[in-house]
Amino acid sequence: MDAGLIAQVFNFFMEIDKNILIMISTYGIFIYPLLFLIIFLETGIVITPFLPGDSLIFAVGAAAGAGALNIIILFIILCSAAILGDSVNYYIGKYFGDNILRKGLIKLEYIHKTRDFYEKHGGKTIILARFIPIVRTFAPFIAGIGKMKYGSFLMYNVIGGILWVSLFLFLGYFSGNLPFVKEHFAFVIFIIIALSIVPVIYEYTIRKLKRR
Repeated sequence: MDAGLIAQVFNFFMEIDKNILIMISTYGIFIYPLLFLIIFLETGIVITPFLPGDSLIFAVGAAAGAGALNIIILFIILCSAAILGDSVNYYIGKYFGDNILRKGLIKLEYIHKTRDFYEKHGGKTIILARFIPIVRTFAPFIAGIGKMKYGSFLMYNVIGGILWVSLFLFLGYFSGNLPFVKEHFAFVIFIIIALSIVPVIYEYTIRKLKRR
């Protein structure tokens, strides 16, 4: 991802409250399939882990709290996108994973990081990874490569998808329109992003210390 794209993604995060309102105004009812597509790609395609996840769900939850979107429809489409995305990612890993890795289409450091996480937490990784950017995208891919039984994977997938969407969607719905949050929305989004990458930083630090 080049510097220009990184800057655009960062700006989207920092003004996500305004961007969501613009998107709602621009696309109207079609905002729902657009949100489905974003979350589906973020969870289901291994080359798009940079798309917004936690912060986007929080922001649309806040928009629903303000009456701009329907919270029930959001819950259904976002859970569906998260679950379907992970399932597609699983099958991509199962049938095409080895070829993708051989061709170097994704960074091996992401794969190693996810494998380490998977070895530590087992099947629960599919649930826990929902709350960790990048690992969230690669966990189902690794599960597919490892030929994890789809029945077991689907159970963890459904539980993790519902928990992930529920946490950020309803957090945004119930707190996103509080005076403090509205006045410091960009700061709150930054905190959400920062907290979501703490586990990644922790694992990276532990790995470095072990090597030393």
